[in-house]
Amino acid sequence: MAFSERFLDELISRNEISEVVGSYVRLVKRSGSNQFGLCPFHSERTPSFSVSSEKQIYHCFGCGKGGGVINFIMEIENLSYPDAVAFLARRANMELPDENGDRELRSRRERLIALNRDAARFFYQNLSKPAGRAVADYIAGRGISAASVKTFGLGAALDSWSSLCDEMQALGYSATELLDAGLAAKSSKTGSVYDFFRNRFMFPLIDVRGNIIGFSGRRITNDENERKFVHSRETLLFNKSRFLFGLNLAKKSKLGKIILVEGNVDVITLRQAGFDNAVASLGTSLTEEQARLISNYTKEVVIAYDTDSAGKAAARRAIDHLEKLGVSIKILSVPGNKDPDEYIRKNGAGAFAALLSGTGNHVEYRLEEIKSKYALDTDDGRISCLKEAAEMLSTLRSQIEREVYAGRMAELLKISTESMMAEIKRASMRRVRDAKKQQERASRPVSVFRPRERSIRFDNPVSAAAEEGVVRLLLADPELSRETDGLQKEDFSSEFLGRAFLYIKQRCDERRPVSVSLMSSEFTPEEISHITLMMQRPAPVSSGISAMRDYIGVIKRERLLAKSKEDIQDLMELNRKYRESKGLEDKDGKEKH
Repeated sequence: MAFSERFLDELISRNEISEVVGSYVRLVKRSGSNQFGLCPFHSERTPSFSVSSEKQIYHCFGCGKGGGVINFIMEIENLSYPDAVAFLARRANMELPDENGDRELRSRRERLIALNRDAARFFYQNLSKPAGRAVADYIAGRGISAASVKTFGLGAALDSWSSLCDEMQALGYSATELLDAGLAAKSSKTGSVYDFFRNRFMFPLIDVRGNIIGFSGRRITNDENERKFVHSRETLLFNKSRFLFGLNLAKKSKLGKIILVEGNVDVITLRQAGFDNAVASLGTSLTEEQARLISNYTKEVVIAYDTDSAGKAAARRAIDHLEKLGVSIKILSVPGNKDPDEYIRKNGAGAFAALLSGTGNHVEYRLEEIKSKYALDTDDGRISCLKEAAEMLSTLRSQIEREVYAGRMAELLKISTESMMAEIKRASMRRVRDAKKQQERASRPVSVFRPRERSIRFDNPVSAAAEEGVVRLLLADPELSRETDGLQKEDFSSEFLGRAFLYIKQRCDERRPVSVSLMSSEFTPEEISHITLMMQRPAPVSSGISAMRDYIGVIKRERLLAKSKEDIQDLMELNRKYRESKGLEDKDGKEKH
């Protein structure tokens, strides 16, 4: 049977691949972000079986099997695709959709949205009850106004075992619905449900369509044994990596930019101070999906993360994601390691506006980070700083920017601007040379991943290598899809790679998710294994546009050469038939005398 994309997306999110594989394979050895173990599909003594949580794929470098979580269950349990989906659904306590699955899923989704709305109303009403006084006092102590409480729908989870569950069940919601919404947990002893959020300051999580899809609860005590924030687990409605707190309001802002902060309270305080353009990533590093979501509404972002080490690391990752999307990035450093909420409450909206007007761009921020790492009063420190700064500045596209920042660094390091520019040029040439070598290797016949299965044939290894490069780049950066508008499935020498390209490009263009698991219903296990093998090779995302154009150039050139050969062969055949008809040669092509 066919499964809806929404159902499969939820199924895959609920079955994290390292957890599923880990129940069959002992994963112990780590290499980068990957985990390794002994392959369950063939006998081996040295671990060659790799699992990537980042890409949600597995691959064995020994036997070549690979794919997503659905493929793994198909292989390990010897199940068909529908049976593997059913297996994973049972594992995640999900109901399989029937023939009317889409309609039922839509109905279930609407039911959960209604449940969340009623739960938010319950939390909000708790603020006026004696049992909710502690949270109400906490909110007042944070300087949050009554208007903000209403705008954001803030509330209180009571310090009780099951007050929310009792109230919602009285309204007609079932225990299963409470569990599916992430509002309840189940007792392992009695099987009864109880409140997931207790004694917490509650923030409804509202998507850009205005639906409440989950909740975030902050502790109101100083008990370090309690987690500061508890968020809804992933549900049919809520996916943390694709959500930004406050975006439903910030998308309407007329300020022309978005301020990215760490915490929910920062968003609320900024809005009270007149900055209605703040969003928060729920205390985690910005994901690619969140960055893409931001880029749908603005092309200028001010990152106002905390200035501690964790905040700096998170800012670097946010810069990387946003830069790829062509977003202009500025960094706001709040004095005294304060967060925006604390700074505004102490110094006022005017002082924060002054900070905002003086924000430095991400280049200045990264240079400051580099400078802070070295002792600049020593020759070794200055040389190390020079090399790292030159490497970073060589990535800037604007020659003017490179010269401006080169001058500043030269003055700091007590060298000439010419020397600094020369080092930047050398770093740039190294990057171009390395990228060119990588692309050349990808277009050589020896660099193509030879398919293990005879069902997958590469008649033109040169073109196939470039075709793999196109597919690999699209999987790594869907935004590169716009660079492939002139490329057709018919341009591919490999029928399989042409299908893979068309499938991925259509989804990229429609901004739909792409994953190996979702591809499992459209491609054979052998084809999926080859795709995961291709994904083991790093994609040159940093030079993605030029790499994509080079790959397409190779494909077009090889297509033209193949067409020319066909035309020559056709002409030779026509000439042979003509000479034969005139009696100039026999059927074997031998000339008559």
